[in-house]
Amino acid sequence: MSVQEHRIRLYDTIPEGSMILSYAGVPIHTNEDDYYPFEANSQFFYLTGLERENMAFLAVKAGGATHEILFIEAADPLAERWTGKMPTKEEASQQSGIKDVRFTDSIGAAVSRYMGRYNIEAVYFDLYRCDISDPEDYNAMKAREFARLYPAVALRDLHRACVPLRECKDAEEISLVRQAVDITRQGLEQVMKTLKPGQKEYQAQAGFEYTCRALGAVRFAFPTISASGRNGCMMHYNTNREEIRPGSLLLMDLGAKYGNYCSDITRTFPADGKYTPRQREIYSLVLKANLAVAAAARPGITLKDLNDVARSVLGEGLVSLGLISDPEEVGKYYMHSVSHSIGIDCHDASFVGDVLQPGWIISDEPGLYIDEEEIGIRIEDDLLITENGCEVLSRNIPKDPDEIESFMAASGR
Repeated sequence: MSVQEHRIRLYDTIPEGSMILSYAGVPIHTNEDDYYPFEANSQFFYLTGLERENMAFLAVKAGGATHEILFIEAADPLAERWTGKMPTKEEASQQSGIKDVRFTDSIGAAVSRYMGRYNIEAVYFDLYRCDISDPEDYNAMKAREFARLYPAVALRDLHRACVPLRECKDAEEISLVRQAVDITRQGLEQVMKTLKPGQKEYQAQAGFEYTCRALGAVRFAFPTISASGRNGCMMHYNTNREEIRPGSLLLMDLGAKYGNYCSDITRTFPADGKYTPRQREIYSLVLKANLAVAAAARPGITLKDLNDVARSVLGEGLVSLGLISDPEEVGKYYMHSVSHSIGIDCHDASFVGDVLQPGWIISDEPGLYIDEEEIGIRIEDDLLITENGCEVLSRNIPKDPDEIESFMAASGR
C-alpha cells in the first residue's frame, strides 16, 4: 500500500466539508546555531512519505471531490550551499504522489480560497499531546492560529483520525519493519562477538550503532539503552557510562529505524559469556513469559490480555523462586506492561483497549528487576499479528540462554 492509499483510507473516514492541514515541522535550535536532529511529524510522514522540514500538506473533502496540495520550500541557493540540495516540486510530487505542489509562501492563500469557496465545517490538525506539561508543538501552534482566524470552524484531531489506520500495517510497512529488525539482529550479533568485562556500556552501544548505520539505518527508534548490573533494573536508563563488571549482565534495549519504521528489541547478555546459575534461573522465567505471550498473541484480544498472561507466568514463577509469597505481588519485580504497538514511532499510534487485528506489529517484552541482586532481565521481541496468531519477526535474534552462550563462545571472545 502506498502513501496515496493511506490518504484515501483517511478520506473515507472523514465527513464531507472537512479540511486537513498537516505540517512536517520545523528544526528546533539547541544552542547558538545548532539544531536538534529533525524528524517529521508522524501523521505528515504517514500521509506523504516525506521527511523534510518546512513542508505542509493540505487536503479538502468538499463539493463531492477531494483536493490535495503539497507545500515545500522554494530552493535557496545560499541555503543549499550550507545544508544540501532541497527537493524540487517534481521530486516531492513523485515521492508523495501529490500532483499539485506549491511553495510554502502560498499556504495562506490556498486556505483562504478553500475556506471561502466551500462549506468547511471542520479542520483536522495533529493535536496529540503526550503529557500536559509538554510545550506546544508546531502543529498545535498552527491549529491555535487557525482557530483565531476561523473561530466558527471546529478543530478535529488528525492524530485520532489516523490511529485506526496506523494500527494495522500494510505489506510495505511490514517489509520496512522486517528490515529494521534484521539490521538490529546484526547489530546485536556484533555486541555478542565483542562483549567482555571491563568495557564501558557505551562501547557496547557503539558497536551496535556502528553496525546498524553501516547497514543503512540512518536513525534509531529511541536512544539506545546499554545497562549493566544494577542499571538494568532501570526501565529507560541510557546514560551508558559505567564499566561492565565481571559476572554482571548487560541489558540492551534498542532498535534500528529503517525507512522511518522502527524495530524495538531487548536482549540481556552475560558479560563473561556465561550466565551464573542464579541469572539463568531468573532469565528462564522471563523467557517463559516471553514465549507465553507470543503463544497467546492473536486477533481478537487486547494488549491488556497479553499483559495478564505475562503477569500470571511471572507471578507464579516468582512464588516458586521464593521472591514473593503471592502472585499478586508480581509488581514488586515487574512494573511495566508487556506490549505496545510498533511502527513509524517506537510506541506507535494506538488506543488502549483496541482489539488486535492482522497487521498489527507489537512488542513482547516481559522483564524482572531484582535490585537487591543487581539482576535486571528483559527479553523483547517484535510480533506481527496474523490471521491465526502471530509471527515473531525477531525470531532469528538469539534469546535462548544456551544459544546466546554458544554464540558468544564461538566468536572467540
